[in-house]
Amino acid sequence: MPEPTNPSGYCDLLVIGAGIQGAAVALAAVRRGLRVQLVEQYAEPACATSSRSSKLIHGGLRYLETGQFALVRECLAAQRRLLRERPQLVQLKPFLIPVYETTRRPPWKIGAGLALYRLLGGHPFETVPRRDWSRLDGLKTHGLRRVYRYYDAQTDDRALTRALIEDARREGLICHFDTRLRTGRLTTNTCELVCDGPAGPLEVQGRALVNAAGPWVNQVLECLVPRPPGLDIEWVQGSHIRLPGRLEQGIYYVEAPQDGRAVFVMPWQGDILIGTTETAFRGDPARVRPLPDECRYLLEVYEYYFGRGLGEADILQAFAGLRVLPAGNGTAFSRPRDTRIHRHPTAPRVISVYGGKLTTHASTARKVLDCLSLD
Repeated sequence: MPEPTNPSGYCDLLVIGAGIQGAAVALAAVRRGLRVQLVEQYAEPACATSSRSSKLIHGGLRYLETGQFALVRECLAAQRRLLRERPQLVQLKPFLIPVYETTRRPPWKIGAGLALYRLLGGHPFETVPRRDWSRLDGLKTHGLRRVYRYYDAQTDDRALTRALIEDARREGLICHFDTRLRTGRLTTNTCELVCDGPAGPLEVQGRALVNAAGPWVNQVLECLVPRPPGLDIEWVQGSHIRLPGRLEQGIYYVEAPQDGRAVFVMPWQGDILIGTTETAFRGDPARVRPLPDECRYLLEVYEYYFGRGLGEADILQAFAGLRVLPAGNGTAFSRPRDTRIHRHPTAPRVISVYGGKLTTHASTARKVLDCLSLD
């Protein structure tokens, strides 16, 4: 095997992963004047979870039920910044919550949640008058008691991630795409990575390392010598389906009739996007795929509320991404959704990002760099 080369020299910070978290860390770092190199196993950014999300920049209304108020406040603040700083990629959209006689949460509870959401930094909300229900894209009105309208934001997650990478490259970021980590060596002063790139072995060195590999976060740690201890995690698969049709009035936030879970029904690039699911996943993260049961589940949700007579043959696209959640008991819904920024005392130059939300990528990046103190 040929010896690894290092054509780009020594840098301040190495980043593994070109998803939204790695892209945000790289951009924040170059804007602090740091020399940064990024290693990504795929040929381009956002090839995994960061292109398979629900495409929402939101405060997490449902997190209020589990008391995650600080997270909601942080998300709403991040949303405001993105609406201001990236208006071409992040747009405010109306969200509609229909409340039926069979809905598990009564109207007063949903209204109280929206009022708290507003108090924590959200946008105004209102009740849609009954006379306007017939305009709601064919939404089922039998048993309908109330419809709330509030506002959150939507984005193209892949395009947003790529925009961050391109901004960072213009400011000096060096990217190594289609490059897989083979091994890494941690010393007192440096982090040295040996990778397999498109031109052969490549060695990169830096003062510190940010592991933003998403579902592969612990696999990256296993390649390092000495190996820094990581956190126990579980993967939860979230799937979406895309159907033909148009929604003119906004994004519908509905309750799945099968189990009461929250599901979004959204306009997306001229079609309708529906998601997401929460299914435990075991295996190779690169091989995650929507399960037939998940596709049927989402199709049943759509048909229950909109009844357009579509079947599995009408599904235009289905995709799945992986969430990284802390290992524990209970359902995925009940787990904390806070991003874990992990640094073990035995490896102070290595920070691993566990989880991470599309909405709060910039604030996560700032926290990561503040932990490293490389300025």
